[in-house]
Amino acid sequence: MGIQYYSLNQYLKDRFGCKVYKLAINGGFTCPNRDGMKGSKGCIFCSAGGSGEFAGDPEKSVTEQIEEGKKLVASKIKDGKYIAYFQAYTNTYAPVEKLRALFEEAMKHPDIVALSIATRPDCLPDEVLDLLAELNRIKPIWVELGLQTIHERSAKYIRRGYPLEVYDAAVKMLRALGLEVIVHVILGLPGETKEDMEATVDYVCKSGVNGIKLQLLHILKDTDLAKEYLAPDGHSAADLPPVRIMEEDEYIELIGDLLKRIPKDIVIHRLTGDGDKKILMAPMWSADKKHVLNHMRAYLESNE
Repeated sequence: MGIQYYSLNQYLKDRFGCKVYKLAINGGFTCPNRDGMKGSKGCIFCSAGGSGEFAGDPEKSVTEQIEEGKKLVASKIKDGKYIAYFQAYTNTYAPVEKLRALFEEAMKHPDIVALSIATRPDCLPDEVLDLLAELNRIKPIWVELGLQTIHERSAKYIRRGYPLEVYDAAVKMLRALGLEVIVHVILGLPGETKEDMEATVDYVCKSGVNGIKLQLLHILKDTDLAKEYLAPDGHSAADLPPVRIMEEDEYIELIGDLLKRIPKDIVIHRLTGDGDKKILMAPMWSADKKHVLNHMRAYLESNE
């Protein structure tokens, strides 16, 4: 049997009855960690593109981005449907009128079956929650929260900009409104042990979420994390060990252990990550995603 888990592909087939593909949309947002509200440098690992390197052109309409995205994946999906994934930066950090216009345009597209909105737990004011709840009655709305870690030392280091209780409150509010919640976790943050990462995953799973994304720590060019990675001592923060990148076998074994801890009704939206090859510095083994996933699949099938 191997190590079993509820994959996103299976969940989408179960829910929508067909192949469903996510199309990354850029709504032209910014982030409170960049515009001065919380900070100006962004999270330490975040690229200049706000983790939206694979998203569309914000100068184009949502509809144009959807159509262009469909063309890019035409060879991978036949007669299927799509999820509009608002990915770059913080996608609820704008006046509610702007959010309504963008989200409603995506929802009106006949091939879009759901919206997935990446944001921060501290960017969900009441008027935005009301909008999301309203739209969720038309088509499913998923909210993706960037938590990354439950450990305060790590959160401070990556400049997350909000305490854990803000995450707790956000999940509680979103679930009370009937919205699906997916949480991003970064594996391999400097100084975190396997037990630390297990604790984060356990906490997320008990917080009431519907899905989880397990993300390998990437070092991307021109980020502050890259500067620390390249520093002579591997780190400029005196209270943390040097930045270290996991080897492929080590990471795959960690994923196997974590999957055993995750309840089978929680959907696994990601097992690794997609670092843009143009700006990826490390780990370079992660650039061959097909190889990594095949290696991971073989490991999970051969272990209990």
